[in-house]
Amino acid sequence: MSGINQGRVVVITGAGRGIGREYALEFARTGAKVVVNDLGSAPDGSGAETGPAFEVAEEIRALGGEAIVNTDDVSDWDGAGRMIQAAIDTFGGLDVLVNNAGILRDRTLASMTVEDFDAVVKVHLRGTFCPTKHAVTYWRSRSKAGDPVDGRLINTSSASGLFGNVGQANYGAAKAGIANFTIIASLELDRYGVTSNAVYPGAMSRLTEGLIAGGEEGRRHPMDPFYIAPVVAWLGSPASRSVNGRLIGLRGGEITIGQGWEDGPSAASATRWEMDELSEVVPALVGKARANTTMVVGKPPATQA
Repeated sequence: MSGINQGRVVVITGAGRGIGREYALEFARTGAKVVVNDLGSAPDGSGAETGPAFEVAEEIRALGGEAIVNTDDVSDWDGAGRMIQAAIDTFGGLDVLVNNAGILRDRTLASMTVEDFDAVVKVHLRGTFCPTKHAVTYWRSRSKAGDPVDGRLINTSSASGLFGNVGQANYGAAKAGIANFTIIASLELDRYGVTSNAVYPGAMSRLTEGLIAGGEEGRRHPMDPFYIAPVVAWLGSPASRSVNGRLIGLRGGEITIGQGWEDGPSAASATRWEMDELSEVVPALVGKARANTTMVVGKPPATQA
């Protein structure tokens, strides 16, 4: 196989099903050698099933590509290290890490347990840090040795993390953390020849069942992850070197560049604020500020269609 990622080595977490599976297949179609990581847990993080990861690896081989399987837990420090080392030992290096694995335990705050919160944050946020740290250690050592590095870190945030969504305080908090983790990584890793970007995909997966209405029978659903996979494969390629520190929204054939928090209206006092002053100043500033962006197409309410 040949293409934009010819010969590049990519590790993709959560690649046994849904969005991750499409990423793995697309990277393979464009010439990459793929480490298919998937613990095979249920959507809530319980259990483990190694079959899906092996099935994706077989699909890649059937396409004429190269793939191996890793079934480690992304949030386990040693497991994440084995995952990255598998790429290096088998394919001779690592060029791209796609952190995609995730679970859901949706509850309102009144119903959410500390176990619900910790489990989701662990898989998403710690599960992004652990593989990234091992990958960065490898890229940094190569860079310091004078070897050429053209690395790509691609993380997965979410509209829920950027704009908020009822019932997802755990998931949204983790995804918001990943967004800023991505930006900080872009500032730190550029010196080693590595870019860091994140996507916030809107696509059908096990985690979005019941949230996305069905499409026409016999036709690929417009929110099928098949349509967003090329963008992620491009982000992993040498062609994307100029794109760094960005959050990129993907919905079907639409690509959106996310724009983060910025300072809005402000007021200053030459002395310490008095309470009666604040009762006037703060509401006035809030009144001048634009409304928070919402989950609906990621735009402030006044600009939504």
